[in-house]
Amino acid sequence: MSRGLAFAVASLIAAADRLTKIAVERSLSMWDSMPIVPGVIHLVYTRNRGAAFGLFNDWPDPWRSLLLIGVSGMVLFVIARLLIFDQSRRWPLALILGGAVGNLYDRIMFGSVTDFVQVFLGSYEWPSFNVADSAISVGALLLLWDALRSAPRPAGA
Repeated sequence: MSRGLAFAVASLIAAADRLTKIAVERSLSMWDSMPIVPGVIHLVYTRNRGAAFGLFNDWPDPWRSLLLIGVSGMVLFVIARLLIFDQSRRWPLALILGGAVGNLYDRIMFGSVTDFVQVFLGSYEWPSFNVADSAISVGALLLLWDALRSAPRPAGA
């Protein structure tokens, strides 16, 4: 994948994330839930002021915002540089970059991130997430898979 295509993919993910968040914000009231697959997948409008799984949610502002925006900005810089120079991992890096941009936009503009996908596995409820979170997760899994696949194996294994 070319550098330009990788950045285009990242831009499309960030745009899809923003558009889906706008659609949810306009269609549902806070905490409203709409079953897509009843008992398995629901749309629910929530806002997460913290990081993944609500980490740092209770920290006071401006410390929480400074930490989350600062760390996100540094991660964006590192991912963008890797995307430019690491030709073999552009797909996963593009996914991560697009997702990171989508969530960072929310954090800067609104002080929290809109989440809206809720998944249930039996009695377990997975924390709500969004398109950006999904892209970051898939990208991270692809990087992990690549690292495991290309890890040197001991002799005789």
